[in-house]
Amino acid sequence: MRPPASSEVTDPSGREAVAAVWRIESARIVGALTRYTGDFALAEDLAQEALAEALVTWPRDGVPRNPAGWLLTVGRRRAIDAFRRRSALDEKYAVLATGEEFVEDWDPEKIDDDVLALMFVSCHPVLPREARIALTLRVVGGLTSDEIAKAFLVPTATVQARITRAKKSLGAAGVPFEVPPPDERSARLGSVLNVVYLIFTEGSTASSGAELIRFDVAGEAQRLARVLARLMPDEPEVHGLLALLELTAARFPARTGPDGEPVLLEHQDRGRWDRAAITRGRAALARASQAGRGLGAYGLQASIAECHAVAESVEATDWDRVVLIYEALGRLAPSPVVELNRAVAVSMASGPAAALPLVDALATGPLASSHLLPSVRGELLARLGRAAEARAEWERAVRLCGNARERSVLTHKLSTLT
Repeated sequence: MRPPASSEVTDPSGREAVAAVWRIESARIVGALTRYTGDFALAEDLAQEALAEALVTWPRDGVPRNPAGWLLTVGRRRAIDAFRRRSALDEKYAVLATGEEFVEDWDPEKIDDDVLALMFVSCHPVLPREARIALTLRVVGGLTSDEIAKAFLVPTATVQARITRAKKSLGAAGVPFEVPPPDERSARLGSVLNVVYLIFTEGSTASSGAELIRFDVAGEAQRLARVLARLMPDEPEVHGLLALLELTAARFPARTGPDGEPVLLEHQDRGRWDRAAITRGRAALARASQAGRGLGAYGLQASIAECHAVAESVEATDWDRVVLIYEALGRLAPSPVVELNRAVAVSMASGPAAALPLVDALATGPLASSHLLPSVRGELLARLGRAAEARAEWERAVRLCGNARERSVLTHKLSTLT
């Protein structure tokens, strides 16, 4: 939401304060309003109205002493107005109307069940994937519709429509605002983790556009994962996901060159890898392992990332271990992408000839229309000295690739074939 143009706005720093407070506290504000009103869609609208009022008031009158509490109080007053307009003078209205100020202790270090419930609601399986992503970034991440649209390269109207439909779907399905009971939590947690992972994946390797990495999108996913780890400290797969994101993001500084061009793993300057992120990632992975329940899919992927993080070079990487982990991952969470990555690991451990049949077996599956399959197959063929076949594969990969930076890498490979 953009600050409104107004001659009364005299302090631009007030708008900066609104943005900062909203990014940090929006989930708790929406969560608290949902708990008070019992209506998720209404609560999100009320929070947005409070945000709009802050964008006008704070630059003019100054930032309030308790900014988050101010936003919640305004949202609650708007709720009272809404119930008055509906003539809903019932018990709910009576509860909302008692007292003028928000009296709950607003501790910025405290993340309570409201945020956890909000994450489960916004990632509910009743919603399609795109709606879960948009709603999570909006109500949990605090991003505006414009920011979400820019991150995923879609029109703002599309994002707004997804959010509107999502709120209507949740209302029609009667999804309660609560942390799921223990017997449902594991299944529902998978949806939450998947949404965070999808957001990170889009940020770490953009599916389209001119940039390889969208640091703001990937960073938002990391922030959501850290919040989730604080909310659910006893869930090993939460820590597994956090470990995967940290260890993957640790390579970001070396993944692009001065002009933003991609740098492949074998050419990356490992001295530029973020050692602090590696330390955090390994600590999260250790915590996931200590639970004694075995690593889940995200934990296994984090283990692979750890193999890269601790190796001094591509050649020094324990590729046999990487292959074994991919085999375990394939049994736990089978997918064509896992099999393709396993083939790459096999090529590093045992040579391209051993890997090529594994790649060929994927030719008629879901990856047939993806640039990933011909990219890998071209690489294997080039290493085997079959230049003409490699050229055909890479040319196909160029046609299928939606990211301009990745296409430039493939085009460069084509130019090196003899």
